[in-house]
Amino acid sequence: MENKRSAFAIDDCRAFKIKMLNWSSRFNIFCFLDNSNYAAAETAFDCMLAAGCKTSISLPGDNTLEKLQQFSDDNKDWLFGHFGYDVLNSNPKDQDASKHEVDFGNGFFFVPEILLRLENHELIIETAYHDHQEIFNDINEQDRVIKKNTPVNNIEFKTAITKDEYISIINILRGHILRGDCYEINFCQSFFADGVSADPLFYYHQLSEISPNPFSALYKLNDKYCLCASPERFLKKTGTKLISQPIKGTSKRNHLDPLADEQSRQYLLNSDKEKSENVMVVDLVRNDMSKICTEGSVHVKELFGIYSFPQVYQMISTVEGEVDPNVKWTDIIKACFPMGSMTGAPKIRVMELIDKYESTSRGLFSGSIGYITAGNDFDFNVVIRSLMYDETKKIISFKAGGGITFNSDPEQEYEESMLKAGAIIRILKNN
Repeated sequence: MENKRSAFAIDDCRAFKIKMLNWSSRFNIFCFLDNSNYAAAETAFDCMLAAGCKTSISLPGDNTLEKLQQFSDDNKDWLFGHFGYDVLNSNPKDQDASKHEVDFGNGFFFVPEILLRLENHELIIETAYHDHQEIFNDINEQDRVIKKNTPVNNIEFKTAITKDEYISIINILRGHILRGDCYEINFCQSFFADGVSADPLFYYHQLSEISPNPFSALYKLNDKYCLCASPERFLKKTGTKLISQPIKGTSKRNHLDPLADEQSRQYLLNSDKEKSENVMVVDLVRNDMSKICTEGSVHVKELFGIYSFPQVYQMISTVEGEVDPNVKWTDIIKACFPMGSMTGAPKIRVMELIDKYESTSRGLFSGSIGYITAGNDFDFNVVIRSLMYDETKKIISFKAGGGITFNSDPEQEYEESMLKAGAIIRILKNN
């Protein structure tokens, strides 16, 4: 049965988003995407909620994208879901080494039972089987606040490797760079806690309040949750236009001292180190996109753009290209995934080194959450700054790290990694 569409006027979009989140908790599967009112995000909506599952596909380990393309062709409908970091990896890390990780599998996509889009103070409801007015009334009756239903016990996070092991690995990676195996590599460490009873909706809301970002997501797959506050777009397709916006380069905000805050922005704007890392990833993205874009169409629309976020300044570049209308959307993903900002260069070699030296599989981290339209347009984020929670196993985990070059100081890299981790841990411990 074909979806029907209705529209309802919304006065207070901020409050209505919270009501949508509260309403979503009744579903076993849902995907909530929020651009946090960032005008530069180039999205056509304030937020979207895909709730319930009409049909779905769990991505297998062989012919993965071919089977996903067939699923997409068969349904000719909106799809929501994720790609795990290892979805195209023929030799993923042994799962025994990742027993403390939240396992979302290689990937998963579903056709939603109900699709809600909030845009320009209007709620658009699409569904074939439910009364639109009843859905709107039901959402409107939800609380305007998200309550913490489960008190969190004292969470003690552990690391998968020690500080000495971390520093030793960084020095080994610098040796690989010196030998010319790679130019830059993104190295991450894992943090986890067992026996945790948490309220995912509450903590997602806290995360998005403290750190609103244009590619945020709350993603529920049965008993597993991803609480994502990502600032980064992986890839967007609109018609024949393809756009990628890799991030490399970060400096901390200082809201208490405007002069120091501006100095931090100027540092990022003028740093040769940050620029060299950024342009390295831009070149990688251009190379990936050139595999499936028409000859001569790939270009850098913006290089070294400095963007303001509540906690940090980010250096973001924008690469665009044109694809032939006959190119399958999964072929575009295959050419560009995983994103260069979370691997390094050259991509194939650094992925081998990541598999070798990182102690656990990345899983959904460094993967992507997003959607595909019935017309095969899509938009996917980069899953960073994210908490993963397994409600059944009571495991919560996340990863933090950064780009390593030959000039990286191992001690400083470790401290930066712990600083990023501390910001996430405080959200849990202060609430």
